[in-house]
Amino acid sequence: MLKDNLKNVEERVQEACDRAGRKREEVTLIAVSKTKPIEMLQEIYDENIRDFGENKVQELCDKIEKMPKDIKWHMIGHLQRNKVKYIVGQVALIHSVDSLRLAEQIEHEAAKADTIMNVLIEVNVAGEESKFGTTCNEAIELVRAVAALKHVKIKGLMT
Repeated sequence: MLKDNLKNVEERVQEACDRAGRKREEVTLIAVSKTKPIEMLQEIYDENIRDFGENKVQELCDKIEKMPKDIKWHMIGHLQRNKVKYIVGQVALIHSVDSLRLAEQIEHEAAKADTIMNVLIEVNVAGEESKFGTTCNEAIELVRAVAALKHVKIKGLMT
């Protein structure tokens, strides 16, 4: 069943690429593996998916230990500052930087690890109270401040 779902998703991604005039290899499909058992992740991994997204640090760390080492892990959930130390150097991209204080904590841990941490600035475009993210009005100021950090590299926005 997972293989069929993946095939369907891949077809839809290809159709979207065709409509947008983009090459399929320009688009990264991230398998969101939150709450899924290792066996399911392995099945998708065996289909050549190498990018996986997790929304909880503990679950991410557990899966990093158990899964093949060539996976690019993505932290896609809200990240608390006290948990940054567990994922810096372990993930390819943090999708949820929503404050300067969080970015500064990432900077601190990345500097200690002598690495550069790729991030997305999370913007709550809809202004939903149940969602995290900086406001549209504060986004430019946050981007400027985070861009000044030496060990944090902004790769884009997550909205």
